[in-house]
Amino acid sequence: MAERFLQTLGRVERVITTAAFALLIAAIFLDVFSREITGVGLHWARQAGVYANIIVVMFGLGLASAGGNHLRPRFADNWLPASWNPVVVRLQDGLMSVFCLFAGAAGAQLTWESIQLGERSTLLPILIWPVLLAVPLAFILVGIRHAVYAANPASAPRDPLNIHPASPSDD
Repeated sequence: MAERFLQTLGRVERVITTAAFALLIAAIFLDVFSREITGVGLHWARQAGVYANIIVVMFGLGLASAGGNHLRPRFADNWLPASWNPVVVRLQDGLMSVFCLFAGAAGAQLTWESIQLGERSTLLPILIWPVLLAVPLAFILVGIRHAVYAANPASAPRDPLNIHPASPSDD
């Protein structure tokens, strides 16, 4: 069940990231094309590109995490005996989950305040909270993913440096 959930989550994140990246490319391309043809860019294109990039980056966090490519400090990886790896790995994923869930809660608060204030983009005639919603959603999804990893280490991706074993029996 955990594997199916993680696969579905990964598919959703890939679709969202791909669509946002396509929008980013289209907005920038149209702006450059307009500048070359008419000498004037599209006033909305840069802002649309920035918003699309926010979505790409936020949901890209989940894709990096799913592939075991997220950033994490590695300086202390060998401070503890290798026999402690199963516990350390669960602790790392648990702490990452808690951190991301707190970041998601902070992002949700920011998004809620934007909804209440009715904040709008100055260049685009849209409310900005739908874009801001990417922040809490992405962090909450990464938090859930790492909670699954902590509960079921075999579902976690292999660490490129083999510090994060898929299961204790792999050592």
